[in-house]
Amino acid sequence: MAKFELIMPKMGESIIEATILNWVKKEGDTIEVDDTIVEIATDKVDSEVPSPVNGTITKILFQENDTVEVGKVIALIATEGEETEASGDAVQDNGKGQTEEPTQTQSPANTTTKESSIEVKEVPAQPATMSSGDSHRFYSPLVKNIAQEENIPITELDQVPGTGANGRVTKKDILAYLKNRDQAPAATQSVVQKTATSRPSQTQTATTTTNGQVEIIEMDRMRKLIADHMVRSKQTSPHVTSFVEVDVTNIVNWRNKVKKDFQQRYQQKITFTPIFIEAVARAIRDFPLINISVEGDKIIKKKNINVGMATALPSGNLIVPVIKNADQLNLLGITQKVNELADRARNNKLDPSDIQDGTFTLTNVGTFGNVMGTPIINQPQVAIMAVGAIQKKPAVVETEYGDLIAIRHKMFISLSYDHRVVDGFLGGSFLRRVGDYMEDFDINQSI
Repeated sequence: MAKFELIMPKMGESIIEATILNWVKKEGDTIEVDDTIVEIATDKVDSEVPSPVNGTITKILFQENDTVEVGKVIALIATEGEETEASGDAVQDNGKGQTEEPTQTQSPANTTTKESSIEVKEVPAQPATMSSGDSHRFYSPLVKNIAQEENIPITELDQVPGTGANGRVTKKDILAYLKNRDQAPAATQSVVQKTATSRPSQTQTATTTTNGQVEIIEMDRMRKLIADHMVRSKQTSPHVTSFVEVDVTNIVNWRNKVKKDFQQRYQQKITFTPIFIEAVARAIRDFPLINISVEGDKIIKKKNINVGMATALPSGNLIVPVIKNADQLNLLGITQKVNELADRARNNKLDPSDIQDGTFTLTNVGTFGNVMGTPIINQPQVAIMAVGAIQKKPAVVETEYGDLIAIRHKMFISLSYDHRVVDGFLGGSFLRRVGDYMEDFDINQSI
């Protein structure tokens, strides 16, 4: 007769917290092994948490929309044979006969305070002088104390970009801001402070105009996370983009020739994406220093070549499922994996493992009719490649009889890379090698 603790599961090595979307089971519900108890979301993917035991839910410790640290207990389950309390009494009982829970589990605001203390354990017990009522944005006591000591007014603090959950400002954010603030010219600081005091905080909710010509659209959870991810990427990596134009006539002609037989034989549609991924994986083997990440002043070289493909969702958001060990798959294997992941992404059926451990990303801006793009790096990777629309163009073709003008299928490809660790020679050479593999595609290969 034990009480089982259901914890927030770890959804990947870089995931430290998750948000509770929906409690499928309620207090007092009887559950069996593998029954879905709660639906959760990270900045990567939504997922379901199944029950590992048979029993009855006696206590739910966090509410929907609470953000919870990985490893924290989120519910208590009484296993078979244990006396349980009625769910209504459990809510009003203040924990009698149950594990004592800290106050922060009772409300979203206090849960946020708990989350902020994860960043730095030495959060002062006494409340900060700066009141959270001065802003529509939440600040932890530690951040408020730092702001107070550095004479940062709330209007200026509202301008500091946050990298924590839901855009919250962490200790790291405010210290980075102070460093740049101290280095900035005094005139620049005065402009920032003047701007902050002369207009409402940018975090305030906008209102519609009296003539009804403005529509306010609240970002959904995924869009907020994408926005935060993109801003942090730009703040982290100095982006440089290189371009090359490649002749993909052989690829186009081969696909046109085999696509019908390919689908009949394998029940798979073959698109250009698997062919591009195959070329990328081969080029990464030639230039392994593209397949890295950065931690402080250390370069982490990855042996596995895991290529992510940016996929548009029906909602308009993007997700990046990953083809693991792409260099070890033949074209058929890559095609099957691409089709499977794309279908599951569109139907919101991706598992957390499907979007983890990517080492390089490919995005196809040609899908939208764009000829080229300058994508933002998918951190902690150091490079992302974009392929543009394939267009017919007149081009000079060298033959044994001399140069000729012919109609060829051309495409721009671009590479955005982290200039901290990838210089122009490496980035440009890698991109050119990808283009060479595309142009040298064997039109006579079998399926």
